[in-house]
Amino acid sequence: MVPSLVRLGAFLLLCGFIANSALAETLYHTFVIQEAPYTRLCNNTKNILTVNGSYPGPTLYAHLGDTIFVKVINSGNKNITIHWHGIVQPRDPWSDGPEYITQCPIKPGGNFTQQIQISEEEGTLWWHAHSDFDRTTVHGAIVIYPKLNTTYPFPEPQEEFILILGEWWNQDVTQVYETAVLTGGDPAISDANTINGQPGDFAPCSANDTFKVQVEQGKTYLLRLINSAMSNEFFFAVAGHNITVVGSDASYTKPYVNEYIMITPGQTYDLLLEANQFPNSSSPYRYYIVATPFFDGNVAVSRNPNVTVAILEYKTNSTMPPIVPVSTSSLPNFDNTSAAAAFTDGLRSLASSDHPVDVPQTVDEHMFITIAVNEVECPVNTTCAGLFGTRFGASLNNASFQSPQSVDILDSYYSSINSGVYTPNFPNQPPVFFNFTGNIPFNESFTEKSTKVKVLEYNTSVEIVFQGTNLLTGENHPMHLHGHSFFVVGRGFGNFDNQTDPLSYNLVDPPYANTVGVPKNGWTTIRFRAANPGVWFMHCHFDRHNLWGMDTVFITKNGNSTDGSATVLPPPSDKPPC
Repeated sequence: MVPSLVRLGAFLLLCGFIANSALAETLYHTFVIQEAPYTRLCNNTKNILTVNGSYPGPTLYAHLGDTIFVKVINSGNKNITIHWHGIVQPRDPWSDGPEYITQCPIKPGGNFTQQIQISEEEGTLWWHAHSDFDRTTVHGAIVIYPKLNTTYPFPEPQEEFILILGEWWNQDVTQVYETAVLTGGDPAISDANTINGQPGDFAPCSANDTFKVQVEQGKTYLLRLINSAMSNEFFFAVAGHNITVVGSDASYTKPYVNEYIMITPGQTYDLLLEANQFPNSSSPYRYYIVATPFFDGNVAVSRNPNVTVAILEYKTNSTMPPIVPVSTSSLPNFDNTSAAAAFTDGLRSLASSDHPVDVPQTVDEHMFITIAVNEVECPVNTTCAGLFGTRFGASLNNASFQSPQSVDILDSYYSSINSGVYTPNFPNQPPVFFNFTGNIPFNESFTEKSTKVKVLEYNTSVEIVFQGTNLLTGENHPMHLHGHSFFVVGRGFGNFDNQTDPLSYNLVDPPYANTVGVPKNGWTTIRFRAANPGVWFMHCHFDRHNLWGMDTVFITKNGNSTDGSATVLPPPSDKPPC
């Protein structure tokens, strides 16, 4: 049974969809969490956690304005939650998914029906597990088409292809997670990077299963690119072809032609590819689609450096054996920070009359948040695997987030039963200012655990300056905010200067995103309006950093509307028990 039709009716009324009900649909899906055997890398067969037995999992299709109900049935052997990455979920944090933030996990044998309201998103998003390291294999795409009777703001593509970048471990990822929790060390690196679950031609015993797309000369195709990887950012390119960015994080961009892109974990891009490289039968007809890791951090934390490939094939009448695909020379070196920044700096929102932007021009709440990998003291009589015999930690403003384990924050807040579950004192700035990007004293690297959250008044305009630091492992950090998209109004390198750097802000057509990279030893500024009441997680999308505490929670209070349209919806009747 779909939980609480009262909740659905109130939600549709809020979004103005009842008047346009003929243009919106309600869709129903069932996700069964179950183990299934998969083989990769020379007969390394193991059971992995999947949705409906598939890896990657099923794609959800919808139009702007639709509502999707997904009944998640846990037939697996462990607790799990599912998050709809990039879906704003107006007034409905109950269906957002992060474990012990907005719900307790779905236990084996349990189920939970989650509501996904497509209120503003248009393009490519994705869903994934939001518990332990389960999203390694429990993930899939969300494709959101324009509202019925409307079109793309670019020429209609001939066909579309979903490309999900990911990682594969020969080891059981639950063991990888539990070992990292036990020892406080860096999780074991993956054994392969993947495109749609396949390592590709250059990995052992993998060439026969390399993912392939077929195209016709002269046609234009839409590539829906998702980075689901746990640890790796990627440079991505298609040999012999330019790609045109037309959307990012389900928001349209000004067309942006490139030889390559850089994509962080959590991000999505919509890319147009013109199939223009097979003018005659003597031309090469196979080209590699390539993703190679980008990592500009130091060697204290390791990464899987392996390239992964798929193949783009032109349709041909040739009966000759397949030729070796054309490789690309356009990808930057793995540690080319300038190349990553050059791509990112070129992104702009479409900002058209049909797709306007509403960038906050004034700010009510200024926040300056330092991002750091830290150390945590090793308990007495314990051996720890972090640097110098400590445990790895991570923090925002030197507050290392400790997730509750017996009750979720949303239920505690909504029911006014805090009882020490969290404290509403996440700071607007770090406790100490110093040269964040220089040589940092050893004693500045320690942090302590807490469950500090930031409380916002409804409709507050918020500016966050994320400042990267050189503590232990300076690197690019992909920061993701639940319940909101935000405008990326500025970025740069070095320590942020609050007198001069705001002069360079783009307040006209900045990219609109839900995940943004904060450059190594640099800063990124975002702005958003806190007009979505509820409890919303913010965290680094490197899962080891999430585990170590590079997280916090925003609680946006209810507004004062008389019709309830600025109030959190009541909880669903089937929410998982704690």
